[in-house]
Amino acid sequence: MEYLWVFLIGGLVCMLGEILIITTKITSARILVTFVLIGVILQAFNLFQPISEFAKAGINVPIIGFGASLAKGAMNAVESSGLLGAFVGGLEATAGGIAAAVIFAFIFSLISRSKTK
Repeated sequence: MEYLWVFLIGGLVCMLGEILIITTKITSARILVTFVLIGVILQAFNLFQPISEFAKAGINVPIIGFGASLAKGAMNAVESSGLLGAFVGGLEATAGGIAAAVIFAFIFSLISRSKTK
């Protein structure tokens, strides 16, 4: 049953993104930023953790989880390092994911060929 909830909630997040792409003139980049901000806002008001405990990877894997990780890292770093932590903490919390994305993008760029039209 847990896998079903993860699938349904993750699918709902993706469906909302697709609905925004299809029905509005908002660019994909702006939708991406909106989802990151939703994660930041949910984390700022301590709403992300209860949702994450229920939805697990269904909410953590999409870009909303990345926004929440940025906010959580920044908030933790502000508590320990002061105001400078607001700039550094989010990057420290998400560095592993960012590094993995860059490394895999590089590997796939070596394997694949781009096709121009």
